[in-house]
Amino acid sequence: MSARPVALVTGSSRGIGLAVAEALAGQGFAVAVNGPAEDAELSAAVARIAALGVPVIAAPFDVTSIAGHEAALDAVEEKLGPLTTLVNNAGVGVLQRGDMMDVSEESWDRCFSVNAKALFFLSQAFARRLLARERPPLFHSIVNITSSNAVAVAEQRSEYCASKAAAAMVSKALAVRLGREEIAVYDVQPGLIATEMTAPVIDAYRERAEQGLTLFPRVGQPDDIGTLVASLASGRLPYTTGLTIPADAGMLVPRF
Repeated sequence: MSARPVALVTGSSRGIGLAVAEALAGQGFAVAVNGPAEDAELSAAVARIAALGVPVIAAPFDVTSIAGHEAALDAVEEKLGPLTTLVNNAGVGVLQRGDMMDVSEESWDRCFSVNAKALFFLSQAFARRLLARERPPLFHSIVNITSSNAVAVAEQRSEYCASKAAAAMVSKALAVRLGREEIAVYDVQPGLIATEMTAPVIDAYRERAEQGLTLFPRVGQPDDIGTLVASLASGRLPYTTGLTIPADAGMLVPRF
């Protein structure tokens, strides 16, 4: 078996996922970069990781295609070796911000399909293969990227909040089941991070951050989350599992 840790990062062709993939590569991980299709964006992401001098492959597959999970994991392991790490980062926002009285079934189902259902079943497929084989003496983990909205309501994105709350509970359930197998599970809950998804509203939140919405008066960058996830996946928080980590600059700290 390979002595190098191997990570699959879903939704890693851009944004937080790409920053996570880069940070893991910086720690010596072989990395499978995932996007829904084999396109120019995914190729560019793979090239960025390859420049860091670690084994890297493109892993184009739709995380919502549950029946395709096993084949996708097989393809990664065939090229990179046994997986040690799964980072569930792929996520979607709402189809339209607005009153929850107007939320469509389509938007609800889309959020839950990607943000909760795909995360659950890909984690299940990953964990099953780890439990079925002898594992090398490397740190094994699942890191789920959920959101501050797993805890705090964003009124105009209620279906998104609900899906992230579901993903946060999946993280806890996985930690309970996999703890006895020495597989760590973490839930990272980013707050205000400047990405393509938040681009339409980030300037307004940047101003609010500077005014005190966050304890650090700034919005976060994808690299902030990348560094955090790489630390978790490298086992630098020993004897921990089931942690929920609010990566939100203290935004949700109760205050008077």
